[in-house]
Amino acid sequence: MISWIIIILAGAVIGWIASMIMGKNSSMGAIANIVVGLIGAVIGRFIATLLKMDPQGTEFSIPGILFGVIGACILLFIIGLVTKGRAAV
Repeated sequence: MISWIIIILAGAVIGWIASMIMGKNSSMGAIANIVVGLIGAVIGRFIATLLKMDPQGTEFSIPGILFGVIGACILLFIIGLVTKGRAAV
């Protein structure tokens, strides 16, 4: 139970930091930050694995957060490219 709470909180922090970096904070809510943070963490873990810098295990770490933020920024960038020119619904 506690591990799920930590995962959700880490996703929220990762998503929030990435939204601040990418200038999307005003258009994103808490749920969007959590989703972007969780997906960004998966992308970041993949990048870390490709660079042979993958943190071992599932423990909470600063490098894990950094790679998560990088992954979330990449995700927000791709979303921005896909939705460019579309009206917000």
